[in-house]
Amino acid sequence: MSETVAILRVPEYRPEQLATAVDRLLQTIGFAPAPGDRVLVKPNLVNGSNAANCTTHPQVVRAACAWLLDHGAKVSVGDSPAFGPASSVARASGLETALADLDLKTISLAHPTPLPLTLGGTIGLSRDAFEADHILNLPKLKVHCQMTMSGAVKNLFGCVVGFRKAHAHYKLGHSHTVFRSMILDIYRALPQAVHLMDAIEPMHRDGPIKGEPFPLGMLAAAKNGVALDTMAGTLLGLTPEQVPLWEEARTRDMEGANPARLTYPLESLEGFDTTGFTLSEVRELSFAPMRLIRGRVRSLLKHLAKN
Repeated sequence: MSETVAILRVPEYRPEQLATAVDRLLQTIGFAPAPGDRVLVKPNLVNGSNAANCTTHPQVVRAACAWLLDHGAKVSVGDSPAFGPASSVARASGLETALADLDLKTISLAHPTPLPLTLGGTIGLSRDAFEADHILNLPKLKVHCQMTMSGAVKNLFGCVVGFRKAHAHYKLGHSHTVFRSMILDIYRALPQAVHLMDAIEPMHRDGPIKGEPFPLGMLAAAKNGVALDTMAGTLLGLTPEQVPLWEEARTRDMEGANPARLTYPLESLEGFDTTGFTLSEVRELSFAPMRLIRGRVRSLLKHLAKN
């Protein structure tokens, strides 16, 4: 069975170009929320540090939200950064300003619900994500010092509630096998997600936070997040053996993991130049204990300051 991946050349984050591209991409993959459907828009709001480069661009998020509102959807925008509220990252990245005229605010995903994991244990996945009629997943394509590449599948890890993500890194991070299995379990638990990838200026050299923008000029969409990531990995000249989540999807024989079974109804990969795109230096998977403690203290202080 083939999987559709729609890609378009979008060289800049200009609102009028983004509006046209988002409409064409989402229509091409057949995403059609009904009026009144509850749609969770899930950008990548990983961190307030270097937010202009490491988060989904605010104008991409705005264009997606405007498209949904035009279709009568009930839109919420949410993420669950490991340290601190999503609103703080939204403010630092410019997303708060970009959404102001749409009367939308960014929320921190909450209400953890235990998700049983294939290799044992559970993880606290947000009920806000479980109960949405649709999730419009808006990953930013990035290199990743631990997973090689971060895209659609990895971005849904942000539906794990707050500090639990950092704790999962620390507790499960001793093993790529355990960690990548958990990420694919989360992906499979959210079958209502569709995916729109910001690859206009993906991050290279040092991701997922400290890297630099690369001028790729691509916006891409798919109903299958594995297929979207397979497209990106193929474009970057990677193999499943280099990308733990791709290898896990292939091990599970998931649709979208085979690049030969992807179809491109709009533009083709040959039109995009990745010369000079540089991967991150590989680093340890787990979070240091003191970083967890410091991050938790910062989060609590921010919470207290608001109350």
